[in-house]
Amino acid sequence: MRPMTLISRTILRVALAICQMVIVGPGNAASVADPSGTWLTEDGRARVRVERCGVSLEQVCGFVVWMKEPADANGQPLKDQNNPDPAKRSRPLLGHQLMLGLRPAADGRFEGQIYNAENGKSYEISLRRDARDLKVRGCMLSILCASQTWTQTANALPGQLVGMTGDPAGPRADKEWAQANPSKPPTMARAAK
Repeated sequence: MRPMTLISRTILRVALAICQMVIVGPGNAASVADPSGTWLTEDGRARVRVERCGVSLEQVCGFVVWMKEPADANGQPLKDQNNPDPAKRSRPLLGHQLMLGLRPAADGRFEGQIYNAENGKSYEISLRRDARDLKVRGCMLSILCASQTWTQTANALPGQLVGMTGDPAGPRADKEWAQANPSKPPTMARAAK
């Protein structure tokens, strides 16, 4: 048997690529970039559940579902005391919504706003999922930017909110997203941390 020529190998590779596109389909190929799942922040202080939201589920929202230190020195749940909205200052940090309707952008990214409870401010953010990680880039004034890599998790830690968004054992959407965010089971991650 003769070794394959360069032309034969090229034809075979193209044929395999076409078969893969037909089998996977264009709709399924796009889901690779879907950032849904539960992610451990780079500093290990929190886990954030990212899920589809909005009327037609084209956006993504994010919720704090676990915190390394969820309580103050007196054992009371940490509150969102720096929030500029006085009505939200008494809400617990565990379970609050921090990503607010990120919209799809170029190159499989999602862009929008992220809320930082430590100072009560919101920042521009973009996130992109690659094979195992979530690349998160936040900017202030579009010039001061920082990036983090979040790792997907599959296990649930003690104290982690595992219920669906809006349920008693799940995170709570902000009012502006609660009605547009239909309850659905959280996406289970494939990789364990």
